[in-house]
Amino acid sequence: MRSSTIKSLSSAFVLLLITCVLGSARALAQEAAAGNLNSISSVNVRGGTVEIVGTKKPNFTTFTLTDPPRLVIDISEAVFSGVKEDITVGNGTITAIRTASYGSDESAIARVLIGYEREVDTDIQARGNSLVVSVAGGAAAQAAAPTGPAPTADEAPAATDTQQADAAAQAAQEEQKRQELAAAQAAQAAEEERKRQELAAAQAAEQQQAEAEERRQADARAAAERKAQEEQRAQQERSAQAAEKQRQQEEARAAADARRDSEAQAAEAKRRQAAEERVRRESEAEERRRQQEEARAARVAQAETPRREAARQEGAPAVSSRRKTMTLVGFKQEPGASRVFVRTNEPVRYSVTPAGDRLVVLELENTLIAEENNTRAMDTSFFNTAVASVDANPGPSRTVRVSIRLKQQVPYETRQEGNELSIEFQRPASR
Repeated sequence: MRSSTIKSLSSAFVLLLITCVLGSARALAQEAAAGNLNSISSVNVRGGTVEIVGTKKPNFTTFTLTDPPRLVIDISEAVFSGVKEDITVGNGTITAIRTASYGSDESAIARVLIGYEREVDTDIQARGNSLVVSVAGGAAAQAAAPTGPAPTADEAPAATDTQQADAAAQAAQEEQKRQELAAAQAAQAAEEERKRQELAAAQAAEQQQAEAEERRQADARAAAERKAQEEQRAQQERSAQAAEKQRQQEEARAAADARRDSEAQAAEAKRRQAAEERVRRESEAEERRRQQEEARAARVAQAETPRREAARQEGAPAVSSRRKTMTLVGFKQEPGASRVFVRTNEPVRYSVTPAGDRLVVLELENTLIAEENNTRAMDTSFFNTAVASVDANPGPSRTVRVSIRLKQQVPYETRQEGNELSIEFQRPASR
């Protein structure tokens, strides 16, 4: 009994000592997480589930990539705090996770790229300040509870004291590990701040050196100008003392020089005008060729698209009169094509309409948008695709309008399979 009590007091003392020593580290880590942006402090993996933990409710957009299969999540107005850029997983479902930040100030974006072993269906949910990405159908294994003989009546008090002491020691170890992790994160933040200050100091020194060099060059130029002015005044004084004949000769030479300069300037102006005229004619010819090519592509697309749309609508599944709900709008790269897809809770009537040379509008009838996040525009212009952006918004008369802006006009095909409606755009030919 006395041994168990001593062990409990010793464990409690160790826990108190660890708390005092590492208190400053915890304060530094908490200070690093402060700010107006969503500070993402951890990216955790449990089986097929990835949890992204921040300080605010996430605003995000997603899209998928293939070869290999990847899911890209862009979290707006967010930065990473103490999160590794490369996280190796290799658990049979997830291969690895990469993180990156771009933008600045209020436009900062934190990107999380999750690589998968194979094509999977993911479920993305915002839970408070966390974003949870799980693979559909995944489950975590649970450990079996240990079994053993029940203690006797005489052994029960001693066993209870021992268990309490062990529990206190384990709690102290866990608290120590947590404090060590906080200290490591604080140390990393301090190291990053030190490097930032060193870089700022180096940049300031470099700026001061550049300013000093600029002042030296300015002083040298001023001295040269003063010397030139003095020489000019001396020359003027010598010229004033020259004979009348010399003055007349100088005037004649000056007149000849002025005449030559005027002729040279006129010739240069004529050459410049001819060059500008040639550039204008070439630009007009190029614009005419571009307009002819766009008109030809528009005629081809307008001739092919209505036939495909009519065929799709005739073979579409039966649609009820209930109001539908759009649950997801996404973008996916596939071999030879780029796919914009929309998921609803049941089949829906739709129409696809070209609205200009580089805009296609998909309209879902009798439909509403379930999540506000689905109204955030997706920028796909940096991919090798004809699709520049995808933007879904509520339309008139209880409709949803998905505006698909193109980099250039290409053929496309619409397909409806169950609750998913997709438009595949042919990938433009490489130039």
